[in-house]
Amino acid sequence: MTFNVLETPDVDLVYDVQGPLPTADGRPPLVMIGQPMTAEGFRALAAHLGDRTVVTYDPRGLGRSKRRDGRTDNDPETQARDVHAIIEALDAGPVDMFASSGGAVTALALVTAHPGDVATLVAHEPPLITVLPDAEAAERARNAVRDAYEARGFFAGMAAFMAMASWQGEYTDAYFAQPEADPAAFGMPSEDDGNRGDPLLSDASWPITGYEPDFPALISAPTRVVIAVGEETGDAFTGRTARATAALLGQEAVVFPSHHGGFVGPETGYPGKPEAFAQKLREVLS
Repeated sequence: MTFNVLETPDVDLVYDVQGPLPTADGRPPLVMIGQPMTAEGFRALAAHLGDRTVVTYDPRGLGRSKRRDGRTDNDPETQARDVHAIIEALDAGPVDMFASSGGAVTALALVTAHPGDVATLVAHEPPLITVLPDAEAAERARNAVRDAYEARGFFAGMAAFMAMASWQGEYTDAYFAQPEADPAAFGMPSEDDGNRGDPLLSDASWPITGYEPDFPALISAPTRVVIAVGEETGDAFTGRTARATAALLGQEAVVFPSHHGGFVGPETGYPGKPEAFAQKLREVLS
């Protein structure tokens, strides 16, 4: 694996390349992106794809990629420009891409702006509130996560996030009638650590969940776009957003093993099935 830094005027983008470039077999490199997940989150999946050249990166302001623009928001179109710059630096496009969660939203913005960058995109559970029939209620639920975080800290915010993320179906009156989520119910302490900079729990990532894809542009792009959903996700938030996004692209979501983080290993504390996930990804890419 090689460690690389792409210096731009407002951020130093750090990316890793596992395998040769140019690739040994002529297949395009496989770029894996997440948000707020950094490169290390893809290690377990990459370990089961040893025959592919795999590229991972840390999004701007996260992990090793230090931003100098004075901002803290996570904007899909800005991040798409970053990924485009990395693909240009690789000089090996068009690439294949696996993108998960907020990274899937970045990938949709990338294909819209630079359709020649990606041959096949597997977009895994993009958390797009804008595609839901209950978008207004979903925004209210998302806003309550931020409010809990701002008022009582990380563990309160994470408990609210987990309650939102695990709710099955639309955000009805029954959802909002629940008591505030208790961190103890999720095995977490309740004290406030004083931090308010978490990209998942603050409003820094609202541009991701609020992104409105250009579906006509995505449909007309030369990129083969595949929307993926975890078999265990059910009708939880990202399961619904994945299936709704697929429908707006005129397709059905392809079912992958496990849950929203189905490709991660045991080091996360909530492991998926990375070996089975890698096998499914191979099938879809081929």
